[in-house]
Amino acid sequence: MDKVKIRIVSGKGGNGIVAWRREKYVDKGGPAGGDGGNGGSVYLIADENMSTLMDFTYKTVFKAEAGENGFKKSMHGKSAKDLFIKVPVGTVVKDLKTENIIADLDEHEKKVLVAKGGRGGRGNIHFCTPQNRAPQYCEPGEPGIERNLQLELKLIADVGLLGMPNAGKSTFISRVSSAKPKIADYPFTTIIPNLGVVKKHDHDAYVIADIPGLIEGASDGVGLGHDFLRHVERCRFLLHIVDGTEENPLENYKIINNELKKYSQKLADLFQIVAINKIDAIEPDRLSELKNEFKKEGIDNIYTISAVTGENLDELKNELEHRVDTIPKPVFDYVVEEDLEATNNDDSYWEVYKADKNTYIVDGGKIIRISQVINTRNTEQVIRLQNTMRAMGIIDELKRIGIQNGDTVVVGKIELEYWDDEMYKQEF
Repeated sequence: MDKVKIRIVSGKGGNGIVAWRREKYVDKGGPAGGDGGNGGSVYLIADENMSTLMDFTYKTVFKAEAGENGFKKSMHGKSAKDLFIKVPVGTVVKDLKTENIIADLDEHEKKVLVAKGGRGGRGNIHFCTPQNRAPQYCEPGEPGIERNLQLELKLIADVGLLGMPNAGKSTFISRVSSAKPKIADYPFTTIIPNLGVVKKHDHDAYVIADIPGLIEGASDGVGLGHDFLRHVERCRFLLHIVDGTEENPLENYKIINNELKKYSQKLADLFQIVAINKIDAIEPDRLSELKNEFKKEGIDNIYTISAVTGENLDELKNELEHRVDTIPKPVFDYVVEEDLEATNNDDSYWEVYKADKNTYIVDGGKIIRISQVINTRNTEQVIRLQNTMRAMGIIDELKRIGIQNGDTVVVGKIELEYWDDEMYKQEF
């Protein structure tokens, strides 16, 4: 798995509350409603211990926890823990709504915020003023953020192994590293890229990627096609393993290089080392003939090896180590856009529509959230809801679509009876 779609949801903030100090010997204790806790944010973090996106086939929806509501006695609700989603190093993140690339996680433990948790609402303790010493209202918590993202893995390795199916790539990587790929005597044994870590003489290490076998037409999507050509793009250079026991090894070499060129000229220009494999099953005269055929094509970096017996592997490993030390890592021109959606907790959109002859529905994130902390038996809270609706332009919209005095306005679970302010001005 190298490309998946996931849905992430950050946690909503907890609501503030309306509460009062009711302690013995404390006259007119005043407001004591605590704040709600912040909702959990969602982060993606690169982990070098992961090599595929396979885990995301079993779970595609990730939700952070909501913050707790506030408590009386000015006690704040607990903020939720942030959610960290591990992805392989080399994961490119795209927002499916905007089609923008929002992150390139190319280093171990590099992380990116993809959905900020909602801020907790304030309790009534924050609304006390000299003019209003007993505020009867509080704030709801901010909403979480919901997003659909695409994760695409462009596997990062120093050396990319190329070759026809059954050329011996998996056997090679199992001999030079601790990787344990599936090995069998039939084509397409490898169906996911395998990573092998090879130790250097200076006790450092480099990574080899066993890319699944490519065939003619791969650049057009034939066989394993585009899915695995993408994995070659981040290598420093390529090791092209050729099965020397095939009828025409040089032709197989040309077929794969032609597919690289058709897919990407940058890919085709990567430095290559050619290793003719399975020399334990080739006559010496035939081996010399093969080397001459490759040299006539201008190919000088040729090694002859047997991945099964280990013949000449040390010599090839020394060459690989030398090239890793001298060839710089490739540079990629990914345009990572500023990710404004990750912190956009604003849900101030709203809509008004007529449900029947005398009923109007008000819907929208913010106004519904406010209605959830309204006690309809508290006149001050209801007036604050009405003032908020007026400030947001909802009252004007109700008038525009024809609301009449006495009609019902439904906001969430609250039902209000509408009366025009102008009527009261005329009467009084």
